[in-house]
Amino acid sequence: MIEQTAYTEDNIRSLDWKEHIRMRPGMYIGKLGDGSSPDDGIYILIKEVLDNSIDEYVMGAGKTIELSVKEEVVTVRDYGRGIPLGKVVDVVSKMNTGGKYDSKAFKKSVGLNGVGTKAVNALSSSFTVQSFRDNLTVVASFEQGNIVLEEKPVESNQRKGTKVSFVPDKAIFTKYKFRNEYISKMVKNYVYLNTGLTVVFNGEKYYSENGLRDLLDENIDEDSKLFPIIHLKGEDIEVAITFSKAQYSEEYHSFVNGQHTTQGGTHQNAFREAIVKTIREYFGKNYEPSDIRKSIVSAVSVKVMEPIFESQTKTKLGSTEMGGGLPSVRTFITDFVKKNLDNYLHKNPDVAEHIQRKIMQAEKERKDLSGIRKLARERAKKASVHNKKLRDCRAHFNDLKHEKRLESTLFITEGDSASGSITKSRNVNTQAVFSLRGKPLNSYGMNKKIVYENEEFNLLQAALNIEESLEDLRYNNIVIATDADVDGMHIRLLLITFFLQFFPELIKEGHLYILDTPLFRVRDKKDTFYCYSPEEKQNAIKKLKGKPEITRFKGLGEISPDEFVHFIGDDIRLDPVMLDKEMPIEKMLEFYMGKNTPDRQKFIISNLKIELDILEE
Repeated sequence: MIEQTAYTEDNIRSLDWKEHIRMRPGMYIGKLGDGSSPDDGIYILIKEVLDNSIDEYVMGAGKTIELSVKEEVVTVRDYGRGIPLGKVVDVVSKMNTGGKYDSKAFKKSVGLNGVGTKAVNALSSSFTVQSFRDNLTVVASFEQGNIVLEEKPVESNQRKGTKVSFVPDKAIFTKYKFRNEYISKMVKNYVYLNTGLTVVFNGEKYYSENGLRDLLDENIDEDSKLFPIIHLKGEDIEVAITFSKAQYSEEYHSFVNGQHTTQGGTHQNAFREAIVKTIREYFGKNYEPSDIRKSIVSAVSVKVMEPIFESQTKTKLGSTEMGGGLPSVRTFITDFVKKNLDNYLHKNPDVAEHIQRKIMQAEKERKDLSGIRKLARERAKKASVHNKKLRDCRAHFNDLKHEKRLESTLFITEGDSASGSITKSRNVNTQAVFSLRGKPLNSYGMNKKIVYENEEFNLLQAALNIEESLEDLRYNNIVIATDADVDGMHIRLLLITFFLQFFPELIKEGHLYILDTPLFRVRDKKDTFYCYSPEEKQNAIKKLKGKPEITRFKGLGEISPDEFVHFIGDDIRLDPVMLDKEMPIEKMLEFYMGKNTPDRQKFIISNLKIELDILEE
């Protein structure tokens, strides 16, 4: 007989605002992470504070924002109007409190939920807010959302505005580390979307005069552009468009009210459709959408009244209406693109000619590949049913809740033993494993045909669902998991070459990582330490009494599933693969995978020496 649990008034509990945020942080900031991914929680905290300062600038108050990130301490100082002094505590600690509820004051704000800074406060071990206005200042400090200091107004000669400092709570964000590259990219997006705004990040000034045109200039090398960037601006909308000579797939940077919508949404879909419709009508030909959009590199920014996003982190727009008496998002964007892009092409027939030649080349390649693609898709379908190259998650990407989608991971590994260890120790809900058979092909200098002809690449492309664009990418994190030896390094390089050659935007958007696994295990009868470097090994030896047992892991297959669970769970260490802006993709590929040169030999010898030094320890 099943014993019934008592259910009385004592079982009913009401959480206050900070308890609810700390208990369910994913509802407010998406995934937690450790700072290795650009959508990890510590960056969302920075964004939430910056968003308020940006809203002040949009309202015409304060042209400069100062951002400092030193170790674990984040400080944001703006020169806006300053929080009303009597409401400083309420604004950062009472739900549903804030100026954004007054639609006259914040017509097209980044967000109207009034939760942002409250979430930062609740998830910080220390949080201080200071407002300057009317020659007075007020300071309030909190710890984990609990107020510890509230000063009365005192005189101040500082410029009006708001200053917020916080330290993400290590009880929530364990072992985190800020990466300035991600923060720098966030800051650049803010200035691209707010021309005239200056953001000073750790002493370096960021400023943009040309908006989204500057954004595309940052993301595509000058020599790779098919033609100069088309830059079109209107009320509540801005777009920038060019095509790349060096990549195959589509690349979009989309924004709503200054928010980077990395997952796209209704505005991005409308923009893609509008480009196809306009170009078809301009040339009077019913070109295939994929041929028109192939190799596009573009950006779109719209301002929407009270936007509806699909999650608290605002990475995908769900709104279908512009608000304020305007037509739907789809109609608004289509009308703007159709009118302005069509006008541009008529005034710039040389650009139109470039586009038409590009479309015809894409059409030819598609037709040449049609038979191969059909066979490749059939092979991929068959493989997904009959073989074990892909051990998928229980829930597919699109079926997961938003916060879980952000945690979805595909490990790419080589060898049965390594694949077996990861498969047995993974989280079956969010982690999938793709097993390579031997070393991948060196795809440097090859065309897209090889992706369909090569079984490994074809199945990997199918597993990721990235043939046409990144919009339907099934895993947010793609992790290369290879041994820390010369062969493992070579496999990493070959895989990175594949992604750079055919899907560079996947790296640009921060989806590709290298799994960091321990090189040593140091243990005695009581304690075990996993060490990722010779220095960590020496420190572990000092901590243990007596003579410890030291194991050198020569390959992932030597790590048992019972141990592997520690390295791909909450304590996972990931090194993001990032592009060097100073070296264009083509030159980077040529350097690493082209013919041997003295510079390349010197680089490889120097870096392999580091690796071999570790192996010899």
